[in-house]
Amino acid sequence: MPQVDFVRRIESGRRTAPKLHLDLPLLTLVLLLAAAGITILYSAAGEQFFYVKRQLVFLTVGLAIMVVIAQFPVRFWERWTIVFYTGGLLLLGLVLLVGVGAKGAQRWLDLGFIRVQPSELMKLTVPMMVAAFFHRRAVPPNFAEVMIALALTGGPTLLILVQPDLGTSLLIFSSGVFALFLAGLEKRYMVGGATLAVIATPLAWIYLLRDYQRQRVETLFNPESDALGSGWNIIQSQTAIGSGGLTGKGWGNGTQSQLNFLPESHTDFIIAVLAEEFGLVGVLILLTIYLLLIARIAVIAANTPSVFGKLVAGSMAMTFFVYIFVNMGMVAGILPVVGVPLPFVSYGGTALLTLLFGFGVLMAIATDKDKN
Repeated sequence: MPQVDFVRRIESGRRTAPKLHLDLPLLTLVLLLAAAGITILYSAAGEQFFYVKRQLVFLTVGLAIMVVIAQFPVRFWERWTIVFYTGGLLLLGLVLLVGVGAKGAQRWLDLGFIRVQPSELMKLTVPMMVAAFFHRRAVPPNFAEVMIALALTGGPTLLILVQPDLGTSLLIFSSGVFALFLAGLEKRYMVGGATLAVIATPLAWIYLLRDYQRQRVETLFNPESDALGSGWNIIQSQTAIGSGGLTGKGWGNGTQSQLNFLPESHTDFIIAVLAEEFGLVGVLILLTIYLLLIARIAVIAANTPSVFGKLVAGSMAMTFFVYIFVNMGMVAGILPVVGVPLPFVSYGGTALLTLLFGFGVLMAIATDKDKN
């Protein structure tokens, strides 16, 4: 065979070989966070394998879903987002009708082999829906388009709010607003929205918040006023964080978590376990991985040629930061306790699967070259 024909055949094979649409920096950071989460979860669960095994199953399934999702082009997600969004609204409606209740809230659907929390799915589909709405529209958006985007965001927010789940509803609303902001929201609308929020705050305090929600806010400023009741969570988490010092007490040696003083140690308050056992150094390492992940998502948003991709990736970067800040602020006692898990670290099947689904979409955006 002539050398020229041989070279052409090799080059042709390279062009036709299937490409796995994965962003290696993003994948590496996700795997690092997942590994850190499993390590901390083992200790937070009292060195019992029950939660660890379940989390590993969800992680394996979620990673497989992420890889599959990444193979679909961005235009597929832009066109089919309305289907996922509508399905999410229907699931939220089912929660109100036949949902499973726990701790005074009705947030789950029991499928027999697993409980699904549809509000977790809306963390992804709401910003995607707003991004799809603005994909082929001129920016900045006019008043009518702003109102439509707020309606798309407000619908699922209200359905989650009545479960009740104030924390998740506010975070989902913010994710939609982030996408609207990135679409080129004018300053006058932002000023008007901020003004309305200030005016609505006292009304929400009186008529919207329930007694236990108001108590959480009041406890934030003086947890010792009810040290054995509403202030218990904050006091114990602050004790765990402070006792960890610079390098911590060592893996599995935390007293607050191992002796069951720390509530919800494997879910919402898992960062306190990390702080107690690995100290400030461990927390800073985890924060560094989070910041690198957010930075990578921001780079993906900046480099993608698709308007839909820019809005989805940009809003996900901002939302991801807010989730981390709210969880850590809640555990540290500078924000009210609202029940927000720490991404990739807290135990939770639906949350983990939704996160990895979203990162599959990010992988698709990162490897997309289509401007449409």
